[in-house]
Amino acid sequence: MSESISEAKSAPSDRSTLGPFDESEVSGVRPYVDLGSLKLIPREGLNLRLEVEEGTGRVIAVALDFQGSTLQVQVFASTRSGGLWHEVRHQLSEQIAAQGGSVTEGLTEIGPDLLTRVPAMVEGKQVFQDVCFIGVDGPRWFLRGVIAGPAAVEADKRATMIELFRDIVVVRGQQPVPPRELLPLRVPEQAAGATPTGA
Repeated sequence: MSESISEAKSAPSDRSTLGPFDESEVSGVRPYVDLGSLKLIPREGLNLRLEVEEGTGRVIAVALDFQGSTLQVQVFASTRSGGLWHEVRHQLSEQIAAQGGSVTEGLTEIGPDLLTRVPAMVEGKQVFQDVCFIGVDGPRWFLRGVIAGPAAVEADKRATMIELFRDIVVVRGQQPVPPRELLPLRVPEQAAGATPTGA
């Protein structure tokens, strides 16, 4: 008998004021890096990397490198009434356990997270890497973060990555997108073409 998994939204009670934000909840006065369905606040020492799907060239994730750790983020369509994070956590736990990894559920200011040790191949040897999964359900979207590096195991550094996560603005758009479908990301205009001017 399979256990029932909550379809309720998982989000901090102060999400609309402290983030992660829906586009409708922020003013346009702050400078953002526009990545399509995500907007990020630039900050000193933060490097952005776009992860592109081979073959299609589609941008599927954004990696934020900051203070020696990485936060990878993806945003998915969801329904107005239900959430995805409870179900996604359950699926991740099963997948990682099946691979021989370990999973511990924790709790942060934004809700439940998963502290995991995931098997990986490094230079031909199998090692275990510490990875922390975080997630928040918003209005018609679900934002997932994957924290790697020291912040995956050190609480104070993880708090800094969660702060980055909470600064994100999601632009859901009005187009109909099936739940769990990735929302489109794009190269920011300032990086598009990478043509230097006034050299």
